[in-house]
Amino acid sequence: MARRSGRRPGNPDTREGILRAAREAFAERGFDHTSIRAIATGAGVDPALVHHYFGTKDQLFLATIDIPFDPQEVLPQIAAGGLDGIGERLVRTFLRVWDSPAGTAAAALFRSAMNNEWTARLLREFLETQVLRRATGMLEIDPAEAPLRSSLVATQMSGLVIVRYILRLEPLASAPPDVVVAAVAPTLQRYLAGDVSRLTGAPAAPGPPGGAQRDG
Repeated sequence: MARRSGRRPGNPDTREGILRAAREAFAERGFDHTSIRAIATGAGVDPALVHHYFGTKDQLFLATIDIPFDPQEVLPQIAAGGLDGIGERLVRTFLRVWDSPAGTAAAALFRSAMNNEWTARLLREFLETQVLRRATGMLEIDPAEAPLRSSLVATQMSGLVIVRYILRLEPLASAPPDVVVAAVAPTLQRYLAGDVSRLTGAPAAPGPPGGAQRDG
């Protein structure tokens, strides 16, 4: 699942100058309010050169934090099938990435974000705009509930990162993927598809006629 850009490296000094300007712009103004033209101006190059080296703004953003996977490749696999079984697919895909060699780079990025404000800003922008927003859109989650559901999922997944890959706390650190999926997936399923009206203040969905309890 490693990212593949398919582009030649180009001049290292020019590339690094563009990346430096992009990191500053994305961290200060966020992904939505940063343009390729503004990044090019900050780097002192023509916008066409930014596109030549990095392609789209999304690809440039991924390059600024060197994330070891491309959400545009991973998220459709998770969202396939809709909300039914989404918790299990999410955890299994997550473990495939983090248990692979790419997980080493992901852990380094996570550690850096915990100690460096600039990296934390970039990682937050990445999660909000490239992962959570895209995922909730693919799953057609109620926009009024999407921010809360996304935040709840983020708490669970970041906790899993810290315990399994950063602190390496046993027995979770060496637990087989199936064990982790069985333990974590039901919680994620509830966060993404369960009733969160009590947390949002919205009225709960009506139950079965006559107050009957649902089976299961």
